[in-house]
Amino acid sequence: MEINKEFAKLSLPNQEPMTLPVITDTMGGRSIDIRSLRKDTGFITYDPGFVNTGSCTSSICYIDGEQGVLRYRGYDIEDLVEHCDFVEVAYLLVKGELPNVKERKRYADLLNNESLLHYDMQTFFRQYPAEAHPMSILAAMSVSLSAFYPEMDDIDPEAQIDFAVTRLISKIRTITAFTYRHMKGEDFVNPSYKYSYCENFLNMMFKSPVIEYVIDPLHVKALNQLLILHADHEQNCSTTAVRLIGSAEANLYASVSAGICALWGPKHGGANQAVIEMLHQAHIEKQSVKEMVEMAKDKRNPYLLMGFGHRVYKTFDPRAKIAKSLCKAVITRNGHSDPLLDMAMELEEVALSDDYFKERNLYPNVDFYTGLIFRTLGIPTNMFTCMFAIGRLPGWIAHWLEWKKDPYQKIGRPRQVYDGPQGRTVKTISER
Repeated sequence: MEINKEFAKLSLPNQEPMTLPVITDTMGGRSIDIRSLRKDTGFITYDPGFVNTGSCTSSICYIDGEQGVLRYRGYDIEDLVEHCDFVEVAYLLVKGELPNVKERKRYADLLNNESLLHYDMQTFFRQYPAEAHPMSILAAMSVSLSAFYPEMDDIDPEAQIDFAVTRLISKIRTITAFTYRHMKGEDFVNPSYKYSYCENFLNMMFKSPVIEYVIDPLHVKALNQLLILHADHEQNCSTTAVRLIGSAEANLYASVSAGICALWGPKHGGANQAVIEMLHQAHIEKQSVKEMVEMAKDKRNPYLLMGFGHRVYKTFDPRAKIAKSLCKAVITRNGHSDPLLDMAMELEEVALSDDYFKERNLYPNVDFYTGLIFRTLGIPTNMFTCMFAIGRLPGWIAHWLEWKKDPYQKIGRPRQVYDGPQGRTVKTISER
């Protein structure tokens, strides 16, 4: 990253023009350094949603929304999905490099060793109402880990990172699986040393004492790829929440719990659930795809086509291309079919041939197909966002650790543009 090779000039009312350093990042992107703006001029910037504001420097994830590029630590997402499993990608995000065979084995062993939940935490599950939303349980149980493993508060990231981080990455899948078992009123299934990360999750979810459960290799592959697709995505809402809470020097568990709560929002992690609900409702009501498209185009109609468009991507979401191929492979195997998949495929074709969608860059995003895959794997709709959280966890952790090493280390504290009343005088209660 280069700083101060060039400058931007800013003209302000009744002040001399100000020069601001221009930062050029490693990919050639440029930004204006405004850190001294308020101190030197009294002005702040107004940027709702922080759409033009860089809050940090980061080497974890790179997105080019115009070209449809997504990279983790410099590796294209397509390359990682093709050649790595989720454990390797988690290692990459957290530690900065892909593991070799020995490192991969050690990391997998650590994940296995840390996969069990404290017995008293298992008791917690039985106290939640069976109808409680899985994300509320996931957020609460994640932050509760700090009570059962308090040594995390004194962690030296350099000395204990493998131990602390793998504990959280491993236990989050156990917490998610136990949440599902509790919802169904069934006994918990503990993880086993015999299985890989994704095999263990599927076994903890679906093993039954009365019906033989065989772990499907295609489902294991699909789960690995889905988790990789969700592993990081730059400074999105939940990642920003993790970094913001971490900037207060909150521990990793508290920061991750904040990320889970942010992800819970339907505008963020709930999008794949919304796609399934949209397709399911259209199927029940026998709506045609053409009708759905026309309703979405009608400005007087609040109807939205879920799974189209993205805040960052102005072309195809590269994750959506992978998810589409994976979706067809999982659902159509052995001649099986799904009317919702058929509807989704037709919807994409019709929408992308329509000028309304093309002019607005409304391409299918990753959520358009991932819900269909999760549904085929047997994951209930209200747990789709939990699956998103399992995948995103390594990215959250990487950003939390990156902030710890940030030489700037300012606590997050945005300014505001005040829009309230001016000074007022309090009247006595009898005069109000």
